[in-house]
Amino acid sequence: MPEREILGIHHVTAVTGRATENVRFYTRVLGLRLVKKTVNQDDVSAYHLFYADAVGSPGTDVTFFDWPNLPPHRSGSGEIARIALRVDNAAALEWWVEWLQQHGVPGVEWGNYAGRQAVFFRDFEGQRLALVDDGGTVGGTPRDRSPVPPAYQIKGIFAVSLVVRSLEPTARVLTEVLGFRLRQEERSHARTALFEVGPGGPGALIVVEERPDQPRAQLGTGGVHHVAFRVSDDAAHQAWRARIAQAGIPVTPQIDRFYFRSLYFREPGGILFELATDGPGFAIDEDLEHLGERLSLPPFLEPRRAEIEANLRPLEPIEA
Repeated sequence: MPEREILGIHHVTAVTGRATENVRFYTRVLGLRLVKKTVNQDDVSAYHLFYADAVGSPGTDVTFFDWPNLPPHRSGSGEIARIALRVDNAAALEWWVEWLQQHGVPGVEWGNYAGRQAVFFRDFEGQRLALVDDGGTVGGTPRDRSPVPPAYQIKGIFAVSLVVRSLEPTARVLTEVLGFRLRQEERSHARTALFEVGPGGPGALIVVEERPDQPRAQLGTGGVHHVAFRVSDDAAHQAWRARIAQAGIPVTPQIDRFYFRSLYFREPGGILFELATDGPGFAIDEDLEHLGERLSLPPFLEPRRAEIEANLRPLEPIEA
């Protein structure tokens, strides 16, 4: 096992087909900050939008590729089925139910997630989300200009839910390769296991549901593309890459994304995993006060700025 553990979830990347509405929903309804407006480095015709806390802390990022030509997502096995976000307490959940209903958000209902009180809902494209009471644990930097009062703001990612046809192969990779620990397992309508990594608790959890009856998921708008896990630095990143390769899992080389370093592989259920370094961070090319206000490009794409900007659909202005 590498000396430095995986620290938890770094970010989750989903798919939208309506970038302007996406910005409006995640900033004006969910109250997150657009901390980076850039492009998919492998498909520069598509925006890559990053929403996070006030300073873009690792573990608070929900990001979107803008692929308007994809059909709506089709749920099934081999997918990240839900993004669960953290809030402070039950009072925050009460506030969110009223707020979401005021904004016409569909599917708002109370429930339980990983043993904690939660509110489930969907965004305007059907993206499945949850807000979870994290018990007041530390997380996130509040945003002064958010429409959501500081006491109720989203503090970051709580967990993600995976759906796979068979639990055991995914569980082996999580525990034997990536260092996750099985925290609990239950059977109700489906066999479900809860895993934690690093310090455990909010921000370091994965829920895996076994559904052999489900057809294969088909990625589209309103679906999730991948989940990324946090590692501290380049040395840990390279050590993890070696460990994954030694386990016989095809894994990419380290890729410099400018804001962090990445590597990618698929777990046995077909879900794309990423390991991402905590740094350098989003302030490497923008002042903290002005994150996300202009199109940011990594240095290797900067010479193509005019071409890239000409091929992107303009985002409509949205009130700060």
